[in-house]
Amino acid sequence: MDNADLKIEAFSLGPLQTNCYLLSRPGENKGIVIDPGMNPKPLLKRVADMEIEAIVLTHAHFDHIGGVDELRKLKGCPVYLHDAEAEWLTNPKYNGSARWPELGAPILTEPAEYALDQGQELKLLGLVFKVFHTPGHSPGSVSLLYGSHLFGGDVLFRLSVGRTDLPGGDQQELLDSIHDKLFKLPDETIVYPGHGPKTTIGYERENNPYV
Repeated sequence: MDNADLKIEAFSLGPLQTNCYLLSRPGENKGIVIDPGMNPKPLLKRVADMEIEAIVLTHAHFDHIGGVDELRKLKGCPVYLHDAEAEWLTNPKYNGSARWPELGAPILTEPAEYALDQGQELKLLGLVFKVFHTPGHSPGSVSLLYGSHLFGGDVLFRLSVGRTDLPGGDQQELLDSIHDKLFKLPDETIVYPGHGPKTTIGYERENNPYV
């Protein structure tokens, strides 16, 4: 498992500056997209000539799914999402876009084609990604691991953690997800969060005041 196998490009999208990640293998013109957020034009421009194998959602809050419909229709690619949020793509009330109309129109798209689950090994780009179910910020939050790269959505941030005051959020569940799953990973594991700068498991274990 060689981290050099993976090229990671980040895009900060939409009014909440949601981190979207484009993963590909060096020298290949195929990728997967994690959390295509709102106002996805920079992402769509970048992938115009690429084959997109899949859209993987760490969870289905509106700021992480705003670009799903456009990207899926443009590239004809399937969407992966945990079943706990299966209805969220089709319902603006569940995904939160109906709650903050000042940030944009209600967001709805077709359901995900595939479900994610704890312990699943997801084979994409010829690589194997391990899926962790990490609820707390939302009931279907997942984190995706390849080598020392962890794409964690809104579970763990640099010196912070995901909010738990939205529907389906649970503070104890969030802390359990972090301690029982993420903090068992090696210190050098790089965390690519849903917002803000990347960090490492070791740094957060030692310095994060919320855990």
